[in-house]
Amino acid sequence: MAGSQCSGCPSASSCSTEQRENCSSSKEPQITTEPANKYSKIKKVIGIVSGKGGVGKSFVTASLASAVKKAGFQTGIMDADITGPSIPKMFGVSAEAYGNEEGMILPVETKNGIKLISISLLMENPSDPVIWRGPVIGGAVRQFWTDVVWGELDYLFIDMPPGTGDVPLTVFQSIPVDGIIVVTSPQELVQMIVEKAFRMAEMMNIPVLGAVENFSYFKCPDCGKQIRLFGESQIDETARKLAIPVLGKLPLDPQMAQAADQGVFFEKECPYLDAAVEVLKKL
Repeated sequence: MAGSQCSGCPSASSCSTEQRENCSSSKEPQITTEPANKYSKIKKVIGIVSGKGGVGKSFVTASLASAVKKAGFQTGIMDADITGPSIPKMFGVSAEAYGNEEGMILPVETKNGIKLISISLLMENPSDPVIWRGPVIGGAVRQFWTDVVWGELDYLFIDMPPGTGDVPLTVFQSIPVDGIIVVTSPQELVQMIVEKAFRMAEMMNIPVLGAVENFSYFKCPDCGKQIRLFGESQIDETARKLAIPVLGKLPLDPQMAQAADQGVFFEKECPYLDAAVEVLKKL
């Protein structure tokens, strides 16, 4: 279709002026953030992003939210990874989210007092796949902001799907995000992963608070030696290049993975994100 082509494509000369103006690659993203509803007073909104999947972004989101909650702040999590929601499982949450008489959605509270909304809490069968197109997914995420009764929160963490597609764009355009934290892993492609997320946030004028490296190393249970299963870390060099701080390096910990599967990971100590918590406190 001509209307979906950018100005650099071979058929661009056949596009009308209106079609060219509507081409997403020919203009800067528009920011039209919406206020929270009258039942929600949220001081800071933090997006947790990654340039690719499989780096443990949801685990970092849940760990950060738990650390901030433990520090005495009222905390919530918006699970915006609509097609791959995993946050409820990590907290052992299986209850359904319900609406009130005004049609607003009431979030579910985790065992450690974090308010949580996820598409899996609104489905009759949480194991059913979400087979929706981008605009529908984006609309659901927007409703998580406008129609959920969050109450008074110091921090709302948004666990976004990987990449720079529809949902991250919807979040950045419609929700007043105060900053993002980029999650990555030690492989050599880390620079590309971090830079992709960094550039998107830069285009949307959203501050990048720092980066967290997951799967940084494995600590031998016998000798205590740190084993770099995925190679030497690249995060410090990349962070220096982008002038952002490294906010934590999380090891590959089988005990934490098992606790997450059991829905009780927040009961274990996780000191690796202390620097990230301090940055969030200063916002």
